[in-house]
Amino acid sequence: MSGKAPSQKKPMYKQIAEMIEQRISAGEFPAGSFLPSERTLAKELRVNRSTVVAAYDELQAAGVVERKRGSGTIVSQDIWGLARTRVPNWRHLSETGSFRPNLPLFRKIRRETEAHDLIDLASGELSPDLVPHESLKRLLAAGDFPAHFGYEHSLGNSSLRETLSVHMKKWRSIDASPSAILITSGAQQALHLVVQCLLQPGDAVAIEAPSYCHSLPLFHSSGLRTFLLPVDQDGIDPVQLEELHRKHRIKMVFLAPNFHNPTGTLLSFERRLRLLAISAENGIPIIEDDPYSLTSFSGEPVRTLKSLDKHGTVLYISSLTKIVASGLRIGWIVGPQSVIERLADARQQVDFGHSILPQWLADRFLASPEFADHIHRLRTQLSIRCEQLALSLRDAFADQLEMSLPAGGIHLWCRLAGGWSEQNLLSEAVKRGLVFVPGHLFGASPGHVRFTFGRTSLEHIPEAVSRFADALDASGWSKNQ
Repeated sequence: MSGKAPSQKKPMYKQIAEMIEQRISAGEFPAGSFLPSERTLAKELRVNRSTVVAAYDELQAAGVVERKRGSGTIVSQDIWGLARTRVPNWRHLSETGSFRPNLPLFRKIRRETEAHDLIDLASGELSPDLVPHESLKRLLAAGDFPAHFGYEHSLGNSSLRETLSVHMKKWRSIDASPSAILITSGAQQALHLVVQCLLQPGDAVAIEAPSYCHSLPLFHSSGLRTFLLPVDQDGIDPVQLEELHRKHRIKMVFLAPNFHNPTGTLLSFERRLRLLAISAENGIPIIEDDPYSLTSFSGEPVRTLKSLDKHGTVLYISSLTKIVASGLRIGWIVGPQSVIERLADARQQVDFGHSILPQWLADRFLASPEFADHIHRLRTQLSIRCEQLALSLRDAFADQLEMSLPAGGIHLWCRLAGGWSEQNLLSEAVKRGLVFVPGHLFGASPGHVRFTFGRTSLEHIPEAVSRFADALDASGWSKNQ
C-alpha cells in the first residue's frame, strides 16, 4: 500500500477508509484477504494508530471488512452485499444530521459533572438546599391531584395559565391573559419553537456578545445569520442595533436583559426605553429571555422589557428553572395570540404538550403563600454566595482579576490578567475536582471565566476558588502577559 498520506479536506480517518475501499474495489485486496495491521498502516501513512482504528471501524460499519480479535482485519467474503446484512453506518449518520451538536468543551463539562463528584461552578441551576423541597412535598402529599392523565389543552394546563396570568401581573408587572400564554418544557423549548416557527434560513438576527445564545447549536442548525451586540456595564447599546438593522435588515433580536448570562449585567432603564422605541419604529421583534428577574438581591422589582412594551413588539420567555426547580421543566411564552397559536401547533407536533403532574405542582406552588417566602430566601442566599465568591476571588488574585458584582442572577463574570490556556485550565481544574465555564464558549475574548454560584453550597465556595488557583498555576499561568 502506498505510504502517501491523503489530503486534509475531510477527517483523516474518512479519507483512509475511502482509500482502502477503493483499493478493495480495484482488486488489490480481494475478499477474504487481510488488510495491513493498524500499527503498520499508521506507520506507512504517518498518522496515529487511533486514526487507522477509526478508519477500520468505518469500513466495518459499512460491511466492507470484518475484524477478528487476535487475527486482524479481513475483507468481507461478500463485499457486494450478496448474502450479508450490512450494519448501518451509525458514526456517519451521527455526524451528518442537520441539528448540530454542542461545542466539544460544553460536552466535556457535562460529561465531567455527570461522571464525577465535582465542585460545580458551571451548571446553571440551583443547589438542592435552594430548592423548596419541603413545600413541594407538602403539595404532593395533599392528595388533591385531579384524576386526569390525558392530553392537556394545546396551550398548557388551563389552571396554570390562569395562575401565571396573576403571577406575572403581581411579580413582573406584565398584563397577559391565559390565552396569550403557552406552557413549554423550560425556556429552551420556547427558544426552539420561536426559531423554528418564526424564522427562516438566511434570516439575520441580533444576539448579545458575550451571550448564551452564541453557543446554542439551534441558531447555527437553523441557518440563521447572527450579528453581535456588545454588552457593557449597562447592557447592549440600542444605537448599535439600529446600525446593524440598516446594514443587514435584522429580522429579530434575542436578549437576556435581566442579570444577563454570562455577565450578570442589567440593561439600564434608559436603554430599555430606547430599545423598545427602535423596535417599534422598525418593526423588529424582541425575544426577551427572562429567567432571573425575580432574583434581584435588593428585592427591588426589575422592569422587564415586556412590562414596558406599549406596541406589542416583545415576545416574553421565562421559566421556573432558575427560581424554583430545574426538574419541573416549566417554562412559558407570552405574546400575540396568533403567534402563541402557531407555536402551540408546532409544540403539539413535537410532544403533544407537557406532562400534567409538573404543571399541576407548579400551579399549586405559584398560587401558595410559600412562593413569596421562597423567593425572599432565594434572593438572600444567592446574594450571600455571590459576596462569598467575590471575596474569595479577591483574596486569591487581588488586582490580577477584574469583575463586576451582579445585582441578581446566579453568574459572576470575571477577566483574569495574564496568559493562560482555557483548555489546559479546565483540564487541570477537573483533575482537582472543580468545573467552570471558560469565557470563549460565550463568544468572549481570551481571559474570561464564568463562575456560577447558584449550584454549589456556600461552604464549598472558598475551596472551589483555592482549587481554581491551583489549577491556574498548573496550567502555566503567566501573570505578566
